[in-house]
Amino acid sequence: MSPHGPTFDFSVDLSSHEMLRRTHVMAALGPGWDPAAALRGEEEARALLYSNLDPEQQRIYDELVAAGVLPAGPGDAAA
Repeated sequence: MSPHGPTFDFSVDLSSHEMLRRTHVMAALGPGWDPAAALRGEEEARALLYSNLDPEQQRIYDELVAAGVLPAGPGDAAA
């Protein structure tokens, strides 16, 4: 027995709550949501974000990719 009183195991199973959360997320996305199109849009946005960097920005970007801070993109030499 602990000096603070009896000890007991306490656990909560959130699996049913997680399934409900996923159901609500999918309902909010709606039937027209296209995950492949969403991924393509993210890839296009990433390419645009890291395009036209000046030499110093490109050097820093390359260092961050090499260090694993940023993921390598399809056009990167490290990809």
